[in-house]
Order: sequence, then structure tokens, then C-alpha cells
Amino acid sequence: MKLQITNVLFLFLIAFLAGQGSGYAQDKSAKIDELMKIYQSYGQFNGAALVAENGKVIYKKGLGLANMEWNIPNETDTKFRLGSITKQFTAALILELVEQGKIKLDGNVSDYLPDYRKDVGDRVTIHHLLTHTSGIPSYTNQPRFFEDVSRNPFVVADFVKKYTSGDLEFEPGSKFSYNNSGYFLLGAIIEKVTGKPYEQVLKENILDPLGMKNTGYDHFDAVLSKRASGYNKTPKGYINAPYLDMSIPYAAGSLYSTVEDLYLWDRALYTDKLLSAKSKELMFKPNLENYGYGFSITNASVGATKETIPVITHGGGINGFNTTIVRLVGNQHLIVLLDNTSQGRNLDKISKNITSILYNQPYSQPKKSIAEALFSLAAEQGAEVAVKQYRDLKANQSATYDFNEAELNTLGYQLTSLKKIKDAIEIFKLNVEAYPQASNPYDSLGEAYMMSGNKELALKNYKKALELNPQNANAASIIKRLESPAVTNKADPKIYDQYVGEYQLAPNFVLTVTKEGDKLMGQATGQPKIELLPESDTQFFVKEVNAQVSFVKDEKGVVTALILNQNGQKIEGKRIK
Repeated sequence: MKLQITNVLFLFLIAFLAGQGSGYAQDKSAKIDELMKIYQSYGQFNGAALVAENGKVIYKKGLGLANMEWNIPNETDTKFRLGSITKQFTAALILELVEQGKIKLDGNVSDYLPDYRKDVGDRVTIHHLLTHTSGIPSYTNQPRFFEDVSRNPFVVADFVKKYTSGDLEFEPGSKFSYNNSGYFLLGAIIEKVTGKPYEQVLKENILDPLGMKNTGYDHFDAVLSKRASGYNKTPKGYINAPYLDMSIPYAAGSLYSTVEDLYLWDRALYTDKLLSAKSKELMFKPNLENYGYGFSITNASVGATKETIPVITHGGGINGFNTTIVRLVGNQHLIVLLDNTSQGRNLDKISKNITSILYNQPYSQPKKSIAEALFSLAAEQGAEVAVKQYRDLKANQSATYDFNEAELNTLGYQLTSLKKIKDAIEIFKLNVEAYPQASNPYDSLGEAYMMSGNKELALKNYKKALELNPQNANAASIIKRLESPAVTNKADPKIYDQYVGEYQLAPNFVLTVTKEGDKLMGQATGQPKIELLPESDTQFFVKEVNAQVSFVKDEKGVVTALILNQNGQKIEGKRIK
């Protein structure tokens, strides 16, 4: 009889504790829901969210609209383009092929793509591609790539040859540089090794085994139920995102999925269903800049405590969409945020607040964007009026508006895009005043002064930016250029005639070179003329944009092309006229 009573009491205790746990989960779910609703009402999130605690979903919801023109709401099974979250799936496919003995991580690109340029392919390994340490230039960094190329369909082999086969920017393995070309090449290698399209290999090896029925390779022409439309949020409202042919992001960014399917993906990574323990160890091993294979691996602080937790994460950005998956692996927590209004700058702070809720820590309430509040004033009435309003709101409504460094920086660049350089300078100056120990406000102010033609003040601010952040390579490079003495005595203006012509750097991007008196001038498509200052008979530089132009001659001494070297990218422009 006593045993029976004990058992009954024990059952009551279990039920009580289970009820308490459920209550805690409900409390967290309510807090997350309240948080997400505010972010959505402030226009800082529009999409779908899912949160799991200890592997169990405690919150999932669609917020805002999947299609604004038809007023169709987002749901938890709405399909969003993932952008670079695609990379972790590509990495998993590579590791599966490694397990099958079809690929070696230390194998070279040339081993699997025999038509790839050997001088680069013989030096770059699969590991380099996976970890963004290959040194191959990323095609998305090429000037005007999105304006001139991104709408065009490409066959994989043609794209590899034309856009992912540039000269190495650094010795493979020596540096980290985030690189879409590397993952495009990984997709090409998967196709070459398997003899199947990347899309088919993905479906057969990952999506079907995991039951991810709402995930796949996105095609614009396919009729796809519950696909979200992508939008860009501008100071004047939402607009449809620019078209992008999905053959271009390919294995680096062309997947779509739902928050529910990404939960299935997360759960699978805790098992050996897809990858062995050894492969997962490699996938989640931090290399340079804490990047593994398709994931960033870090330790994050929890609220205001000194405690840190292991985090495996990756974000994605593609026309009209921003995404993030945050795996708090110590407790098997998960945060998935998929947004279809290009709100990438907000996803990090949202995920940090949700993390604090999951760990019972204080979290910050969402605030309205001060940049959005001031844009119309600055654009229509000038920076002076906007600065006055900023000071008033900061003094009286600091709890309502977000006054962080990025806000004024955003506003300043919005004004430069409208060619309101003087107003932008005043906004950047205000940001320097608000954040005198931060490097980026000085860098932005220096850039605005460069645009205005005030090289003295540009140099002063770039020097301050470099002083505060010695790792600011851009500032260092521009300072070097600005401090270089005029070198007009290093070339005879009589030789300029041979350089006059048109040079095609991209399908719709031409650099026109002219001679005006004793000066050599260059004018890129849609841009003003700038002087090319000689460093030698064949090499010139442009102070205003920190670029070099080198003219190429054939064996007869005829100029056939030029090389534009800017921001670490070398682009050949063939002479077309």
C-alpha cells in the first residue's frame, strides 16, 4: 500500500515538474512573440521565425506579408530564398563525397576540373574552397557585376571559365576572404564527380532522406507554391527587389526553404544520418576567422553575464531576402529567421535578444530607426534641420529610437546616393561626434570629403580611422595614394595618344580613355571623368577612387587592353575601339 502511495506521489511530482517546464516554455514563447511583433511593426522584420529549445520547437510564426501586392501573409511553410545558408548544404555534399572516397579535402581543383586553369587549380585545394582561403577572386566583388551580369543565365562551365578563374589575390591558405567563387566551384566539382546536376545530388543525398519537401534549388520560371516575393525597403517604402538569375548564386546561394525544413536540417546535424562524426568534426572545426565548412563557429556571451556558449551559425543575403540560422549547440537550441524585405542589419540583434530569452537573461526592447525618422527631413530640408531633430529626439526620446553608430552611417550613405554630399558630410560629422572612438564614422566622413573633392580633410579623417583601427586596409591604401606626390614627370604626355580608346571591363561597362591637353582622362559608364595620374609610361592611378590602371601592349607595341586594379580586384578590359 505504501508503495502504491509513493508511486502516486511520484507521478504527481512528474506531472507538476512537467507543468512547470511547459510554463517556462510558454513564458519564453510569449516573450519571443511579443518581441517579434514589435520588430515587425517597426518594419525591422518581415518573414518567418522558428525557435527551438532543447531540440523542441517553442515558437514558430509568420509575420508580415509574403506578397505585398496581393496582401498574402507569411506563414511557417512560406518558402524563402536562403542566400548563403546554401553553402552549408554544399559543404555537406562535399563531405559525403569525401566519405565515399570520391573527393579528397587536400585534393586540388585541377584534380576534379581538368579544364580549369592549371596555374591556379594546381595550388588551390578543396579545403581552401570550403574555408574561403583559396585566394581566388569572388565574382560578386567585381565592379558592376550585379548591374551588368546578374540578370543573365549561365551554364556552369561557362560561368566558371569567365567569372571564377581570376588571378590569385593571395597565397592559398594564408588569408580568409569570404568568397562566392569558391562555393560555385564546389558545385561544379560535385557535378563533375557525380555526373549529375548539383540540384539532383542535393535532392537525392540530403533533401529526400531528411523529408525536406519544402526545400530546393530555386528557379524563376518554376511555379512554386507559397514562394515569398523579395522586396527592398527604401526610405520611401518597399520596392520589388531586382531580378537575379538563379544560375548565378548556384551552389553558393540558390536554395529556398522554410523555417520548418531548416529545423529538420538542424536536427539531422545532431545525428549520423547524413554525415559521420568525423565529417561533422571537420565541418564544425574553426579555421581562419573561425570559419568551418559552410558555418561560422564562435562562442557568444549570454546577456550581461560572463558565461559564453558555443554557436554554429551562418547568414544569407540575396536580392530581397536576408536569412540566418543560429545553432546554440550546447543546449540544442535553434533560431531561424527568414526575411523577405532585405532586413539583414536587424537579424543579428533579433537573434541576440531571442538568445537572452532562451537563457533567462534580460533583453533589449526593439527601438525605432533614427535613420528612417530623419531621412525625409535630411533629404527635403537639409542636414541642418535633421541634425537639430536628432539632438532633440536623443535628449527626449532616447528609449524610443535607436541611436547606434550604424544608424547615422546608413543615413549618410542614403544622402550620398542622392548626390547630397554636403548634407551627408554633416551627418557623418554628427556620427563622429557621437562615436569619437569608433573607426568607421571617420572612414565614412573621409569618403564623403573625397566625393566633395576636399582631399585634405579626407586624408585627416582616413588617418584617424586608421589610428583607431590599424586593420583598416582600405583607409591605409587611400592614405598612401593621397600622400603620394604628383608624378606627372614620370610619363611623357606625347605617349598618351596611343592609350586613347574604349576598353570593355564588363558587358555593359566601358572605360573611355581620352587625352585633354597634357592630361590623360578616364570615364567609366555612367560616371564623371577623372584624371589618370602616371606612375610610369604604362601605369596610372586614380586618387579619388584608389585604383590603378595599367595598359597592356602586344609584341608589336600596340595597346590591346588595360588592367583595372581596385579593391584587390584585377579586371581586364579589352580594347574595343
